[in-house]
Amino acid sequence: MRIRPMTQEDVPAAERISDEGFFELESRTRRVSAPEPVRRTEAHRAAWIRRTSHLVATDPGGCWVAEDDSGVVGIATSLRREVLWCLATYAVVPARQGQGIGKPLLAAALQHGRACTRRMLSASSDAKAVRVYHQAGFALHPQMYLAGRLDRTLLPVVEKVRDGSAADVELMDSLDRAARGAGHGPDHELLLTTARLLVSDTTTGSGYAYLDERGRLALLAASNRRTATRLLWAALAEGPEEVTVPHVTGANQWVLDVGFAARLDVHTEGYLALHGMNPPAPYVHHGALL
Repeated sequence: MRIRPMTQEDVPAAERISDEGFFELESRTRRVSAPEPVRRTEAHRAAWIRRTSHLVATDPGGCWVAEDDSGVVGIATSLRREVLWCLATYAVVPARQGQGIGKPLLAAALQHGRACTRRMLSASSDAKAVRVYHQAGFALHPQMYLAGRLDRTLLPVVEKVRDGSAADVELMDSLDRAARGAGHGPDHELLLTTARLLVSDTTTGSGYAYLDERGRLALLAASNRRTATRLLWAALAEGPEEVTVPHVTGANQWVLDVGFAARLDVHTEGYLALHGMNPPAPYVHHGALL
């Protein structure tokens, strides 16, 4: 088994490993009341491949694979933005887990962020992976998510929210820096082509939200809770009937205010793992680009 840099040719195999690994994890840890796990749709698979190809291009030193005679058996992708390092994806083929593959993969990715003062990743509830992150020096902050069927009669009238564009990147990077210490930089270029952007920019506050290819909230940053709340209501209004608001930390109680007002259910799932920083707020992080 050897650890080597990921290439663009590896990305389709990396997607299969990621899908297989997370499907197995969800099947193994699913609550009785939770829906049956499903494999990625073609649209979701295409979005994953495009995002990972983007990271291989922007951060070749942060993307790695483990392979043996059978082929690629593990992957880790990461990115460095200003003073912040983020782990985007980390997975090992289920049949090869527990064989010493994951730790050297993570170590290779961490080297990409050795000069960064802040580190950030979104972890599942997998006990083995969480233990590895803790041993690597990350503080674990439990995450929640909101889910349910949206009753549109509960939606308030939302004003001062517009569709965004590339002209808003400077504003968004400034909001990113205030929340997490670093802008998303080139990741906004990717998101602008794969997601819908909503922006609120007023004299009392600014913020933005991306909706993913399924119309669900993917990322939100704002200068204050009032603006963040406005954007979340707008995202719910523009999204599907079956709502999921992921990646909510205890530092973002305003998300729960909106969720309970919309009569959504709250659940716990996974951790935001941080090093050298506090949980960003008001902020709902992206699952991979954070």
